[in-house]
Amino acid sequence: MKTHEKIIQLLKTQGPLTAKILASELGLTTMGIRQHVQGLEDSGDVIFKDEKAARGRPTRYWSLTDKGNSRFADRHDELTVQLLDSVITLFGDDGMEKLISHREETAMTNYSLALADRFGVEEKLQTLAQLRSDEGYMASVEKHDGIYWLMENHCPICAAASKCLSFCRSELQMFQTLMKDVAVVTREEHIIEGARRCAYKVTPV
Repeated sequence: MKTHEKIIQLLKTQGPLTAKILASELGLTTMGIRQHVQGLEDSGDVIFKDEKAARGRPTRYWSLTDKGNSRFADRHDELTVQLLDSVITLFGDDGMEKLISHREETAMTNYSLALADRFGVEEKLQTLAQLRSDEGYMASVEKHDGIYWLMENHCPICAAASKCLSFCRSELQMFQTLMKDVAVVTREEHIIEGARRCAYKVTPV
């Protein structure tokens, strides 16, 4: 993977980063990183924002533009939307609900089998994150002050979810059901609502 591709990957998974952090992550000099992000800015893939520091000059953070994010977008968005339109036209809203329910049931079966021999919040979450990453969600697990977070940095079904929000309702309900014996799950950030990622707060019970 080329350096500019690695930078885009890091900005996608970690959010806005400074040239110094990018240099540390990639084992390069800060000057070298600045040259790369300048090139990415020229191509319209990244932008920067200067944030006031406690002392000294402001700190410059780089992040992805819509163009940069589009590198991760689905190639079948248009077809997906057309198919959903056809389902609604042919079978009505009830048909769409049946489609979503069938998808949810299939996913629940697969996830439940994978988590059957996993115990505790972290073990279950790590397995779920791996399953979701395999499906293209770029998922990871974090823990802060005793609270777990399931982060999904990409939405491979974004076109479908934008067309029909029930897809997202379905996923939240699945996570809540899968974790109901060990944790309470809420969605705190949502790509469809303009957030950079979907973030699920997982509070142990």
